[in-house]
Amino acid sequence: MYINNYLNTTLTSYSEASSIKEESVSVLICFNESHAKQFEPRPLVADKVRTALESKKASVLSFFAEKQYLVVANTSDETENWRMAGAQLYKKFRNEKIAAAHLVGFSDLKSELKAAFLEGLLLSSYKFTKYKKEDKTEVTTVLISDTAISKEALSAITTVVEAVSLAKTMVNEPVNFLDSVMFGNVVVEAGKKHGFETEILQKKDIEAFKMGGLLAVNQGSTVPPTFNIMKYKPSNAINTKPLVLVGKGVTFDTGGYSLKVGGSMPGMKSDMGGGAAVVGIISAIAKNNLPYHVIGLVPATDNKVSGNALVVDDVITMMDGTTVEVLNTDAEGRLVLADALTYAKRFDPELVIDMATLTGASVAITGPFGIAMAGNNQEQMDALKVSGETTYERLIQLPFWKEFEDLLKSDIADLKNIGGPVGGATTAGKFLEHFTDYPWIHLDIAGAAFIKDANGYKQSGGTGVAVRLIYDFVKERIAAQ
Repeated sequence: MYINNYLNTTLTSYSEASSIKEESVSVLICFNESHAKQFEPRPLVADKVRTALESKKASVLSFFAEKQYLVVANTSDETENWRMAGAQLYKKFRNEKIAAAHLVGFSDLKSELKAAFLEGLLLSSYKFTKYKKEDKTEVTTVLISDTAISKEALSAITTVVEAVSLAKTMVNEPVNFLDSVMFGNVVVEAGKKHGFETEILQKKDIEAFKMGGLLAVNQGSTVPPTFNIMKYKPSNAINTKPLVLVGKGVTFDTGGYSLKVGGSMPGMKSDMGGGAAVVGIISAIAKNNLPYHVIGLVPATDNKVSGNALVVDDVITMMDGTTVEVLNTDAEGRLVLADALTYAKRFDPELVIDMATLTGASVAITGPFGIAMAGNNQEQMDALKVSGETTYERLIQLPFWKEFEDLLKSDIADLKNIGGPVGGATTAGKFLEHFTDYPWIHLDIAGAAFIKDANGYKQSGGTGVAVRLIYDFVKERIAAQ
């Protein structure tokens, strides 16, 4: 059993008030002045609530009457503000060691704000404790009336957050546990648990497909590569052609012989963040029974140094026959992704979205605040931008002019694997574009996939970025039919 969601809050639906235990703390949702009036018999509390509402910022207050009460005061109509309110509430639960709570006044909140609030509450309760000798974190049970939000909606929100947690955990696991072989084992377990088909190609299969990029990056490793295939095709799928998701699965990146220096190697267990996101996305879609045909592809290997490792000036041949002059072994992600993008052609996809912690150049653009995007289908990119705003996993579109292609020309091969110091995030995308002949979007998640400092509902370490983004994108495609 490899999958543990590490969430320390559970959301439970109830129909009868008798389900609420006496020791349960009441959490009062207050988002306008009329709600504040209920506190007038307690002037000090009423003043604090009004001050919080007037600040236009989410606040969580605590007071005691015959028992303890919490007040979530927030006048904002922005979903992200309500996610942060949920995070503040979880922090209050932890600080005050609250084991059980129930929401009051939740019914009047807009449905999208309810969902965001509960997302923030659940997301912030993740804590990766596998390697802690002692863990004293208590789980808080939050009761919510089924008249405020349906059991089905509550279950769907929980499923998505659990999928984000799965992606976080895969990123947080060190490579001495989650190597390329174990990655495949986790994929198989996720498929069994959430309801999608899996196929794990081993090294001999990868060699048969002549996936030269994946094999070249794997040359320096003692662990064989895997190529992980996930398929979810419900009988009621509304799309005749599948959405194909491709994720970079480099389980640890030393940079190879272009060795990472200056303290830039810690955290490189996160270089499979794109692959982890693909597993999380399909897990959420399948478990929530969305009527959409989706395929996931993740080439997995580490990028280590040995006497057999790939070196600068090597020329390799990709799955589609393209020859590549390797001028930087730390630009390995595009090599493994290129073979996966070639493999995706066999599915005749309606759209392919790849996601990868690909370049430091994209980090310089987005920081930890969003995702760099490029592609060849503006309509689909615009739709994805909308989901980016909805989920607050925001997208910035890179310049993708044809002149960048010239930077990848090689004197001795079809392509070079780097384009030089100019437009590094774009030239990486242009390299990948060479291997596509279908509608395609590229997401460089390098800045947002793994963060140093906790913030709001995001812990330090893996963030599971792109899971909620793509899930919302698929949900909107279904709603548009």
